[in-house]
Order: sequence, then structure tokens, then C-alpha cells
Amino acid sequence: MDMSPSGFTALRMTVLGHPPSWSCQWLPFLILLLGTGHEPGVEGVTHYKAGDPVILYVNKVGPYHNPQETYHYYQLPVCCPEKIRHKSLSLGEVLDGDRMAESLYEIRFRENVEKRILCHMQLSSAQVEQLRQAIEELYYFEFVVDDLPIRGFVGYMEESGFLPHSHKIGLWTHLDFHLEFHGDRIIFANVSVRDVKPHSLDGLRPDEFLGLTHTYSVRWSETSVERRSDRRRGDDGGFFPRTLEIHWLSIINSMVLVFLLVGFVAVILMRVLRNDLARYNLDEETTSAGSGDDFDQGDNGWKIIHTDVFRFPPYRGLLCAVLGVGAQFLALGTGIIVMALLGMFNVHRHGAINSAAILLYALTCCISGYVSSHFYRQIGGERWVWNIILTTSLFSVPFFLTWSVVNSVHWANGSTQALPATTILLLLTVWLLVGFPLTVIGGIFGKNNASPFDAPCRTKNIAREIPPQPWYKSTLIHMTVGGFLPFSAISVELYYIFATVWGREQYTLYGILFFVFAILLSVGACISIALTYFQLSGEDYRWWWRSVLSVGSTGLFIFLYSVFYYARRSNMSGAVQTVEFFGYSLLTGYVFFLMLGTISFFSSLKFIRYIYVNLKMD
Repeated sequence: MDMSPSGFTALRMTVLGHPPSWSCQWLPFLILLLGTGHEPGVEGVTHYKAGDPVILYVNKVGPYHNPQETYHYYQLPVCCPEKIRHKSLSLGEVLDGDRMAESLYEIRFRENVEKRILCHMQLSSAQVEQLRQAIEELYYFEFVVDDLPIRGFVGYMEESGFLPHSHKIGLWTHLDFHLEFHGDRIIFANVSVRDVKPHSLDGLRPDEFLGLTHTYSVRWSETSVERRSDRRRGDDGGFFPRTLEIHWLSIINSMVLVFLLVGFVAVILMRVLRNDLARYNLDEETTSAGSGDDFDQGDNGWKIIHTDVFRFPPYRGLLCAVLGVGAQFLALGTGIIVMALLGMFNVHRHGAINSAAILLYALTCCISGYVSSHFYRQIGGERWVWNIILTTSLFSVPFFLTWSVVNSVHWANGSTQALPATTILLLLTVWLLVGFPLTVIGGIFGKNNASPFDAPCRTKNIAREIPPQPWYKSTLIHMTVGGFLPFSAISVELYYIFATVWGREQYTLYGILFFVFAILLSVGACISIALTYFQLSGEDYRWWWRSVLSVGSTGLFIFLYSVFYYARRSNMSGAVQTVEFFGYSLLTGYVFFLMLGTISFFSSLKFIRYIYVNLKMD
């Protein structure tokens, strides 16, 4: 639904801007601003006296099934003050699409109100059609009272019968607010239309105006609950679905797969490798007197490629950049989950997690610079400045391009998800003043602290010819197996994560999430070792990039799952939601490729060092 008529252009600019004084003061407090994820319902509890005014802010509206498609409440033809005054918002709230503005509702602490008139309106046929279209798309509204979000549907739609077909649309013109207090604090807020009859929007002629009278009631009640978090865990009749419960199927499925893979790798390490090492070392002892340098004569398997297995790969600068950014996202993901376990986020809003992710991304840029530059210098790289530029651009450039498309679509449709210019400048400043310098600093430390690669085997100048490989040892098959197995370990849990990010569920099982994240990394490491062993057994020493691609392909499976989720597991629709969903799903798959590719590579490197260190050679 297009919510950007010309009459709302000035409103949109007002909503997306910030006070001038704020824009002049945020530079000295950059990190402090990023770290303050003030979220509704957790902090900022106000203490009231009887009769004190309680401000109700209107926030946003949008289709119920499109969580990321939101518009400002006053873009609908509703009761609106002559001068719109907006509330200053935190970074997390802006990123979450919040655009709060004062309303005409007059609420006083502990004072009940019975059907007070809010405003009288005369709606044209075009305004009525705008409301009808919003109701047909199941638009809901969000208000905020004392940092407590309250939500309800804009109107009522009824479809009944096939012959004759009935299609009725009505607008809720009366709202009942129910607020609970404990002492001098508001604990709970809700809105209801349970005993209200909707005003019909059917049968209006094109040249006819519709007269409406909006009213509201306020009912206060005392509660024994002292904390808002305790009230939420109760039966509060929430607008969105309840918090997800523990899903044992996902946990059992992941644990079984992990035990099988770990056992499989253990068999390789303890039996197959032991037999290989015993046979190779025995052959070396019996033939060392007469074989001389013909070490690989009459032999086969991974032993005979010892002079090539540590031959540095092509595109080493790109490989190191992938490893550096992957290590950064491993630290970033672990940090966010640990912060969630420590209770630092409000699970009912995603703004705090967004703020924390931005801050942690900026601070962990030093990790990407260090890992990339350190390994680049180890494998003989000389253009370390170019390596740093490639490292800092490997994720930021794809992210900026994706965000530009998504933000442009939001802006063209008047969505509140479009970031204000001041917020864009703030995020750009974070990257320029924090992220990029830390990448350079980490790169300098990594370059200076790099030790020689110290391969267990000498590498010959002339590369050995690789024999023809069977089809089941091809890169495509390795990517299929190496990507599918880690994906299957998290496939069930992935549904709940998608239902939280792209739906209306509430995810609080961060302990389970940490456990599944550890399982994902363990499965990736195990399958990487197994696939690398099979590749080396075929006398193919090109394992460097293969190890990254094999398990990193899990990101491709995650993206394919997102396509399935969009088509079969969600009710999302429309250009705005579709562009955002697939844009950021593609980025998510890319991040998983970087993370798991890094885990896979270093696991394979550790494994290869282990088997060749234990091999006796002249």
C-alpha cells in the first residue's frame, strides 16, 4: 500500500529529522549514544502522582503480516493535533522504525474516563478508501504509554459466505485503554475494542463525505505486580503471539548429528590415520636406504603430496580477507548471544540488539584487521595495505549496496523504516571514526606480530600433477555435503529465528541459541576435517579454498531456506517487505559463509599440520 501522498511530504521530513541541538552534540558522545539502547518497557519508568498527566504517543501503523513495513500513524486520516510534536528517540528505536509523536488523548494517572470525545472528522471518499485499503491489509497501530507499547487493529473486516458473498469493513472509532499501576508507577497498558461496534465504511458515494466522532475511555486498576517483566510473563492478552517455548526436537536433532559427526571424525583420526601413519612410516623406514629422494615412488594417498600440500593458494589476499571478516563475525555473534544471556536486551523489541550489533561490529573491526593481516604476512603477502582495504570492504560494500536499495524502497513508499539523514550520518561516522581505524590498527599489529608460516614439509618449486578425481570428490559435491550437514543441525531452530526476526514471535531462549550456535560451529569443523582428509587421499592438495567453500556453502542453504520460508511459512507480501526480506536474507547467508568458511579453514589447517607433523620424512 502506497502511504506517501504529496500531503505527507512535509510530515515525513519532520518525523525523520531530529532537533538541531542534538545534531550538533552527538559527535563527542558517539560511543555513548550507540550504547544506550533505551527500550520501551525496561528503563525510564516514570513516577506519578494522582492526577499527573500521562502522555500517550502514537507511533506507527503497518500490515500485520509485514513486520518491516511500517508507516507513521498520522499518515492515515485520523485525529491529529494542529502542530505535531515528536519525541526524541534512541538509535535502537530509530532503527526499529519508531517515529513517536504526541497525541490528542488526555490521560491522567489513576483517573478513569468514560467515553470522552477525541475529535470530529469529515472524511472525503479518497480518505475513506485509504482507510478501507489499510483495514483490508490488516493494518495494526502501535501507541506508547510510559515506554509501554500497546497495539490494536485499525479496523474490522468480515468475509462471509460464497453465495451470496458478504464483504464488510468497519473502522474502530472508540478505544478502551486499560492501565494497571502499582504505587506511583505504571506496570501494564493495553487497548481493547471488545464491547465496541465498528463504524461501517461501506456504501459511500464518490462525492459524499463521511462524518466520524472518535472517542475513548480510560480504566485504571491497581495490581500487586511490582515489575513490568513479571507482568509480561503472565497472561496479559498480548497482541502478538506468546514467547516461544523450548523446542526439544531441534535440540535432539542437533545433538544426534553432532555425536555422529564427532564419532565419525574420531574414527578417522584414531583408526584410519593411525593405520596410514603406521604404514607410511614403516614404508619409509624399509625403503629409506635405497629410495633417496624418491619419497613418493610406488606410494599413493596423502603422503606423497607432502611437498605440495602447503603450497600457498592463488588469491591469497582475498582468502585472508575472508578469514579476517569471518573471525570478526564469529566474535560479533558470540558477543551478542552472551549479552542476551546476561539479560542486557528487552526481548519484546529489537532496537537494543540492533544498537549492540552496530557497536560490536565497530569494535570488532580490529579482529578482522589483525587476523587478515597476520595470516597474509605469514603466507608471504607483501601488499598489506591493499589487504587491509579489501578486508574492510569485504562486508561493508555489499552491506551498503543492499541497504541503499532497501532504504530507497522504504523512502519511496514513505515507510518509517527509511533511516533519517542524521542517523545515516551517525552510522557513517561510526564506521569512519571507529570501524575503519580499528581495522587499520589491527592490521598493523597483525603484520608486525606475524611469525613465519613454519610448514612441517618443504614445498617444491614445481607443482605435482593432480590425478583425475572421481565425481564424488568434486568441489560441487563437497559444497553440497559440507553445507547440508551443518544446515540440517540448525534447520529446526532456524524456523524459530526467522519467526522472530521476520514474524511476530518473541524469542527468549538464548541459552538454547548459544547451544545450537556451538553445535553449528562444531559440526562445521568436523565435516571440514572429514572432507579435507578425503580430498588429500585423492592426491589433491588444493585444499585451501576448497575448505572455505565446502562448509561456507551453508550460507547458500540458509538463503534457500529463506526463500522457502517466504513462500510457505509466512504471509509476507508487497514490494517493501519483499525487497527487505530477500536483501537482508542474502546478507545473512553471506555472513554465515564468512563465519563457517573461517571455522572450516582453520580446522582443516590444524588437521593437516597434525598429520604431517607425525609423518616421518627425510
